[in-house]
Amino acid sequence: MPPTLASLVHHSALKLTVRAGEERLATPVRWAHASELADPVPYMEGGELLLITALKLDAEDPEAMRRYVRRLGQAGVAGLGFAVGVHYATIPDALVDAAAEEGLPLLEVPRRTPFLAISKAVSAAISAEQYQAVTAGFAAQRDLTKQALGGGPAGLLAALAGQVDGWAALYDATGAVVAAAPEWAARRAARLTPEVERLHARTPPASLVVGGEADRVELHTLGTSRRPRAALAVGTGAPLGTAERYAVHSAIALLTLTTERSRSLHEAEQRVGAAVLRMLLAGEPEHARTAAGSLYGDLLDAPYRLIIAEAASATAARAHADGRTAPHGAPRPADAPRPVAGERAVAAPVRAGEPPAGPLAALAEHVEAAAARAGEALLVVPDGERLVLLTADGGAAARACVGYAAAVDQARTTGQALAGRTDEPVMGLSAPAGPIAAATAYRQAEQALSVARRRGRALVEHEEVATGSVVQLLSDDAVRAFADGLLRALREHDATGRGDLVASLRAWLSRHGQWDAAAAELGVHRHTLRYRMRRVEEILGRSLDDPDVRMELWLALKATSGTE
Repeated sequence: MPPTLASLVHHSALKLTVRAGEERLATPVRWAHASELADPVPYMEGGELLLITALKLDAEDPEAMRRYVRRLGQAGVAGLGFAVGVHYATIPDALVDAAAEEGLPLLEVPRRTPFLAISKAVSAAISAEQYQAVTAGFAAQRDLTKQALGGGPAGLLAALAGQVDGWAALYDATGAVVAAAPEWAARRAARLTPEVERLHARTPPASLVVGGEADRVELHTLGTSRRPRAALAVGTGAPLGTAERYAVHSAIALLTLTTERSRSLHEAEQRVGAAVLRMLLAGEPEHARTAAGSLYGDLLDAPYRLIIAEAASATAARAHADGRTAPHGAPRPADAPRPVAGERAVAAPVRAGEPPAGPLAALAEHVEAAAARAGEALLVVPDGERLVLLTADGGAAARACVGYAAAVDQARTTGQALAGRTDEPVMGLSAPAGPIAAATAYRQAEQALSVARRRGRALVEHEEVATGSVVQLLSDDAVRAFADGLLRALREHDATGRGDLVASLRAWLSRHGQWDAAAAELGVHRHTLRYRMRRVEEILGRSLDDPDVRMELWLALKATSGTE
């Protein structure tokens, strides 16, 4: 506790006597300062014990003393010490009455007590209080360290809550509460998630103070990276004292060390995960299980889903390349998916353990947090401008991906960026698969990703691609350009008014080449229709007897039907 006026009065060596303001002797004293100025207020900070001899004061003028004492009280002066036997034998009644009226403690200082002795007493008390706070801080640090080593973050939070006489909570990178002490604090901490999200948007280290109806909450980021990986909340009934502040700083340091250690382990796990994925894609599930050990639990034995995500800003045009590489530069198996026109170009090999960045980092954190809360195994592999995830079919991580994508689509519909972000991931989700079908699942996820990119959606499941219509795939610009080029000569012919070859071709193809039915639909004689189909063959230089030609023409007509 800091020194108070009461502790100075009870100091046996000072011999101070209270003349006014007895009810405020519990006021803390920040310092003792002697000043004979008629107005010392400009040089005061508040909380001082002002020591005077009234050398330049008319201490017997009641009105002057009322003004003087009132100004001291407004400046936050803790008390006034008056030395008797120097200029006045006793404290003048005018000053005593003014101090009593204002409620300002007035202490009589005997002549044999020098002001220096009072200053030394205050300084010694402040030093003792600071030493006590430092000692308590070191004790708190030892206790917190012991709890962190023995009980992990949960034990540390419990110890911290006891140190500050309040509550403490730990948040993950998404702002979700992962631990709290006492248990009831989890509900209070959950209501602060929006403030934690705002804190995560700042450059670390960052802190935020939130005032509630019943408590005062400090929020602190944890970690040394550019993106905070966690946050600590500390709730108390009053502002933290020196000892409590030491305890909070110690907790931040210990949790940061834990977070950074977890990040290093996480990066090592990603390197193992990349090797496991390479083995799965190479058709070596047994070797993958051996390499994984118990790291991924039964993830490799139960049905899983493979998800490929890339940022929406990634280039949509992908080069066709046969020598495509797997994650982290390993060659893909012969049956692994090969890129097609409009899909992903060859990327430089990714350094092992390189973390995802930008929107992919936010997605990875969201999914990893969901898996951690559910106690679920998850394989996450950064792959250049992509992120590859292997998650249990129907598990929390898969649901988190779907929910994240739904939020992105909703934000796009309303024209708002999700949580201030404008570049969100696009995802492809495979059908459920087993260890021997990893390459097939990868191909399915790539196909679904390609469709999601074309449709402008955040996520497409392979089931949608397999059960939907192929016509939906014709909205790609490259397909429309091909269709326009194929039909251009026929449209130029029709523009001269020499016949309606495009409409006739569409009717004939839609009637499966049945002359009478197609002619009836057009309202012309079947011989007229036959003539028009011969003209189509002549203009295009292709035979309509060829089923491939008929298929290409029909798809071209469907691809351009919305532009005619």
